[in-house]
Amino acid sequence: MKIATFNINGIKARAEALAGWLGRAAPDVAVLQEIKSVDEAFPRDELQALGYRVETHGQKGFNGVAILSRLPLEDIRRGLPGDPSDDQARWIEARVLGEGRPVRVAGLYLPNGNPMPGPKFDYKLAWMARLRARAAELLATEEAVVMGGDYNVIPEPVDAKKPEAWVADALYSPEARQEFRRLLWLGFTDAVRQKMPGDGVYTFWDYQAGAWQRNNGIRIDHLLLSAQAADRLEEAGIDRDERAGDKPSDHVPVWVRLRG
Repeated sequence: MKIATFNINGIKARAEALAGWLGRAAPDVAVLQEIKSVDEAFPRDELQALGYRVETHGQKGFNGVAILSRLPLEDIRRGLPGDPSDDQARWIEARVLGEGRPVRVAGLYLPNGNPMPGPKFDYKLAWMARLRARAAELLATEEAVVMGGDYNVIPEPVDAKKPEAWVADALYSPEARQEFRRLLWLGFTDAVRQKMPGDGVYTFWDYQAGAWQRNNGIRIDHLLLSAQAADRLEEAGIDRDERAGDKPSDHVPVWVRLRG
């Protein structure tokens, strides 16, 4: 089973690029972030024609997440538990069924948190605490769990070309990095780091200042695997060349392949 995450930075602008990547990469399941679309406006017919079931948790103008699956889905849930007043569309999850054992897949778009300090940074940390609580609940099911998405966290200095440029940014704040480590301490595996150690491994290049041309990137899109999923991990990868395409997102897809 191939499971991918992709922050597409707007489905309206990136529908053609998304369809092209799906044709080339052929993931069984893809979680999308920043669809920036209400559910009714999402181009589900076009994606269904490619063989994907489409489940969205949309929001007008910003945020929004989705699951695309060529495999059957059940127990679909929208919204991160823990704060009934939170109306931002940042979480979707489902159980994916196939010929082998099922996998619980969660797609998330973690808050950016800038500027810090301030209410946006406080919201980021509170959201991460809720994420950790939900992650612990998922681990308790003893299912294979894959939590994929744009975490908006640079975990370590090696995950940035110029870490010194990010010291005042919420993505590299000690508090956010600590919360990310707490997820790993629960028992999750960072799949990309498991299979792709070393530097130069990035998933995001800003549109400004020639970041792509200079390879001035950061790694903020992650796939975290429960022990049951990590035991089935065969390979992980980053579809870096998508950043060089026509009208690209500033993020690129990240994926894992699990044994059945």
